[in-house]
Amino acid sequence: MKGRILEALRDSGDHLSGQALSHSLGTSRVSISKHIRALKGDGYLIEASPRGYKLVSSPDLLLPYEFPGFEHRIHYYPVVGSTMDVARELAKRGAGEGTTVVAESQAHGRGRLSREWLSPEGGIYLTITLRPKISPIYAPRINLMASVAVATTIRQLFSIKTELKWPNDVLIAGAKVCGILAEMDAELDVVNFVNLGIGINANASVPEFENRATSLKDALGREISRKELLRALLAEIERQQSVLMDAHLLKEWKRLSATLNRDVRIEMPGEVIVGRAIDVDATGALIIREPNGSLKKAVAGDCIHLLEK
Repeated sequence: MKGRILEALRDSGDHLSGQALSHSLGTSRVSISKHIRALKGDGYLIEASPRGYKLVSSPDLLLPYEFPGFEHRIHYYPVVGSTMDVARELAKRGAGEGTTVVAESQAHGRGRLSREWLSPEGGIYLTITLRPKISPIYAPRINLMASVAVATTIRQLFSIKTELKWPNDVLIAGAKVCGILAEMDAELDVVNFVNLGIGINANASVPEFENRATSLKDALGREISRKELLRALLAEIERQQSVLMDAHLLKEWKRLSATLNRDVRIEMPGEVIVGRAIDVDATGALIIREPNGSLKKAVAGDCIHLLEK
């Protein structure tokens, strides 16, 4: 109901009486008044006068009712240990496709290879539970799908050139603006669920010592609307999911790639591959040509770009 009230107030652009809201939303004026008080408590500035209610300003919080069509899927937290941990528990209890955990900040955010992901307020931190009907061998495509969705969304909203670093980083001018982590629960031939974690450096400036990272605020020289970005991203992920197994996804990833045709070092548990990244295969694995001409396949690992293009 909060979302519908906000939508009505935004559509009006002026004062809207409690009676008009009650009639259009099919609820009582008492209920409208209760939800207005709750919205004010969340930080919305709503002017009340004999002419009715008027929305004056909204906080840039990632509250569920700010995302029409997705609000019923979203579990929102001002602060959480890790959205991945919460999503895992929800998924194990049967949470459905698209269940999304969103937090304003994380106390113990996790990146790949158990690294810490700094998660101050001003970023966008979420985990989406996916239940794709695919063989586990194709699960790496989910990383590619998510990175294409993030890069595409940022390009469309802010006209910034974004590139992709295999397997799951989004870069601006060579610096990481978004990290993606996918954790899978699967059996031999079936994926039970994949929790897709996404962390975007949005309105928090990156410390100077983090010279391989950046934020949208730093890149643009201004703060962005995190709500606008997340709305567009959720829709883009849903669109990209529909083509998860299509050849077009790999074509898009290759078009945006900063990794292909570069010398790379791939560090994996028990193995290091050094060579030229030449392609990704149908599963999403990176194909590397070693100096002796032999081809190696990396399904997962830490990718280090050795040379500039």
